[in-house]
Amino acid sequence: MKSLYFKEEHEMFRQSVRAFVDKEIRPYGDQWEADGQIPRDLFVKLGEQGFLGINHKEAYGGADADIFYTCAYLEELAKCSYAGVCAAVSVHQYMATNHLAEAGSHELKERFLRPAIEGKKVGAIAITEPFGGSDVQAMRTTAVRDGDDYIINGSKTFITNGHLGDFVVVACKTDSNAGINGISLIVVEKGTPGFTTSALKKIGWHSSDTGELAFDHVRVPATNLVGKEGMGFFYIMESFQIERLVAGILGIGGGEYCLDTTLKYMSEREAFGRSIKKYQVLRHEMVQLYTELEAGKQMTYHTCWLMQQGEVPVKEASMVKLYMTELSNKIVDKCLQMYGGYGYMEDFPIARAYRDARVGTIVGGTTQIMREILSKIILDDVRYKKVYTETSATAGTDNDAGKAWGQPQTAKEIILSIPLRIKKDKAASYSTVFQFDLSGENACQYTLTIQNGNARIDEGLHGTPECVITADAKVYEDIELGRIDPTMAFMGGQIQVTNIGAMMQFAKYFQKV
Repeated sequence: MKSLYFKEEHEMFRQSVRAFVDKEIRPYGDQWEADGQIPRDLFVKLGEQGFLGINHKEAYGGADADIFYTCAYLEELAKCSYAGVCAAVSVHQYMATNHLAEAGSHELKERFLRPAIEGKKVGAIAITEPFGGSDVQAMRTTAVRDGDDYIINGSKTFITNGHLGDFVVVACKTDSNAGINGISLIVVEKGTPGFTTSALKKIGWHSSDTGELAFDHVRVPATNLVGKEGMGFFYIMESFQIERLVAGILGIGGGEYCLDTTLKYMSEREAFGRSIKKYQVLRHEMVQLYTELEAGKQMTYHTCWLMQQGEVPVKEASMVKLYMTELSNKIVDKCLQMYGGYGYMEDFPIARAYRDARVGTIVGGTTQIMREILSKIILDDVRYKKVYTETSATAGTDNDAGKAWGQPQTAKEIILSIPLRIKKDKAASYSTVFQFDLSGENACQYTLTIQNGNARIDEGLHGTPECVITADAKVYEDIELGRIDPTMAFMGGQIQVTNIGAMMQFAKYFQKV
């Protein structure tokens, strides 16, 4: 189908990627599957061709090419039929280095981004922990400032390139009391004392190295901080959009490979005296899959276009991730069925594709998480805006984070966002202590201490408060989010405030949720 998005130069580039895949990947894929990782020299070869820098700025060795070069590149890469290769390369190129490119200092870019673009250093991104998958704010890994260093303790799991990689961008808590506002990104190099890795075995993606990471009093320079301290959660949330879009693009290439190779098999395979391609029920099944894939392609390309315009297409990227990963599983399942018993044999690539596709609905936010994100956007009217350009190492203010990634939704999130919502110009001489004693399903207790305009949140009830707010957590959420009139809630006894005057004064110094 003709496309509005791809020009002749994109197609020429696509041909060069296809030639590279045919020469440098496809002949060796089976061996890499057996080895459990791709060789380091593949990254070097990709770097020599300029592929690893198509999405990065020229200043550090990239090409700064438009996003449809990425589409062509990843689609052709996915057609190699070894999804583990795609995972290792895309994590390195679009996830680990993305944070360095967007928020890293010049020093970090020279030390890690430039050699990563050249393929001389392999990167990983470490967010997921044994006790918290998609729940980023629940992470337990800590980084405590000690002079000019951070000391990191904790563990990460399911980390692509985690065992092979030369460096890892680690998400950790630099302030354990600040919730989402206490998470930062710090680069840790392989070989740093106390930093150990071990390889994990998986159902699929056999050619990608997946590691478990442990940090035991790992000391790294404070200059390894990516962007601003406390901004890690927001950097991660924004970067998720490109990760989810990459998943969709890879799904296009992988889906086309499965359909095209299956159609070829159907043309050659005979049953009851004729090609199985001629049986109506199978023909209709295939054209339905081709139709659904085409719909997914156009949604993905439109989302790419939005991102190229400078937007943060959270809704669209989440839809792409949801639709394309579920569709990938559907396509490979239906295609394997067309092969009959042969589809279940390891000699046929469709068997590998079947294993590899399954993880797509888990990584980068599960299908269930995508649906919840979309529910907030479509049903609750939550809106998001760009973070990196406003809160990088050289721009933005402390309050930018709270305005960037939509409304806090839970009582805990609302309370923890208070330090970000303070009007520092007005509250310079304001001091008080508030306690929040919330019950019910989302029960929590916090003490807010403000000293000359500087706000701190501590878990639990401490000290002598000027005002105590008592309510069911759901009622408190509804009041803060404008779903319940606060006056009516107070008069009806749904919320108790021990000092109304202090509450009214407090409201003058804070932006509303």
